[in-house]
Amino acid sequence: MKATINPSKLKGTIQAPASKSSMQRACAAALLAGGRTIIQNPGHSNDDKAALGIIQALGASIENISDGWQVDSDGINPISNQINCGESGLSIRMFASIVALSSNEIKIEGQGSLLKRPMNFFDETLPKLGVKVQSNDGYLPLIIKGPLKPANIEVDGSLSSQYLTGLLLAYSAANATDVSIVVRQLKSRPYIDLTLDVMQRFGMKVPENRDYHEFYFGKNAGSSKTGTRSYTVEGDWSGGAFLLVAAAIAGPITVKGLDIASTQADKAILDALMAANAGISMDAKSIQLVPTTMSAFEFDATDCPDLFPPLVALAAYCKGPTKIKGISRLTHKESNRAITLREEFAKMKVSIDLEDDYMIIHGGNEISGAQVHSRHDHRIAMACAVAALRANGQVEIEEAQAVDKSYPDFYRHLESLGANVSLSNKIKLHE
Repeated sequence: MKATINPSKLKGTIQAPASKSSMQRACAAALLAGGRTIIQNPGHSNDDKAALGIIQALGASIENISDGWQVDSDGINPISNQINCGESGLSIRMFASIVALSSNEIKIEGQGSLLKRPMNFFDETLPKLGVKVQSNDGYLPLIIKGPLKPANIEVDGSLSSQYLTGLLLAYSAANATDVSIVVRQLKSRPYIDLTLDVMQRFGMKVPENRDYHEFYFGKNAGSSKTGTRSYTVEGDWSGGAFLLVAAAIAGPITVKGLDIASTQADKAILDALMAANAGISMDAKSIQLVPTTMSAFEFDATDCPDLFPPLVALAAYCKGPTKIKGISRLTHKESNRAITLREEFAKMKVSIDLEDDYMIIHGGNEISGAQVHSRHDHRIAMACAVAALRANGQVEIEEAQAVDKSYPDFYRHLESLGANVSLSNKIKLHE
């Protein structure tokens, strides 16, 4: 599918999409905690659908109800010998350890960009916990046979915190007692805060967080909440970041549904907007932005690498060189995002330099209309669309359907705010 974005002025109010980080963790916790869970405000991205399919294959009963999804579970009781994570990096990294709780041999598959992501972590870590693992030379598919037995281990947290999320959930479900997971160089700490918060809300056994270096499971049990529990999926700061940047560039827009008290790492977009002198104001229920003259800024995205794409779109409209730290975190995404951002934004005449762990965006010049490519990466597609809003001509985005991975309503939401958007090879947005 091709999306064509013409220069546009935006105005209105929009509800942020549901967080797939929150949604997928809720699916895992609903499976492991057992009983009945009502997941409210659920997402419907491809990644969310993958998580629902996984917990169903692992034994959960799922029913679509008016409030969202009803999940009934007695824990891990696989009804299939394989699961498919689609293109979801969180699903493979989180559910592989959860699958290992079962004594059944289960094959874990994926598709698209996920097939190119290394899975050496499981080859190295799970055997230490009594789990048999067979990979495709460090890549998918994986064949896993447990049961996982919690033990004192040390893991590398420098690549992604998502591996740790899976281990924390699995240890809790296995009633880990008097054992620790020691972590070296943990990145994206806010996502671990989100994991621990979800575990707490679902009554699971929560480890003691010792300054993000050690997670100790003591002798205490979880709170064993009984009856029907409800969990409301948060608004998504990752997807919301694109709306906020679009507002700063071409608003005014009011964005609702983003919790200022959220533990989501990408809430840091607010710091970047303020550093850029964007016209931002907030209250308890919404965030308002109006276009202003913005200036270059410096920002450390090491703990929130998914912000790089919207930050590049923002920096393109800030006068001077913007410096963003953390490009070492971008290699194993849907694409190598540092290189992809440099190459695709160059087509729109935005110059980007990569120096050591820094990305330098030379902003403040006119953005040119161009034909760009998503590289099958949802965040690249959205970044290009947002940058196109005040370009000097139309921007055509090839493989624009990549947004379905995390934010399938993205183009429709832009259009509802007044953007001139047209899609080819698909039904019209209003149908």
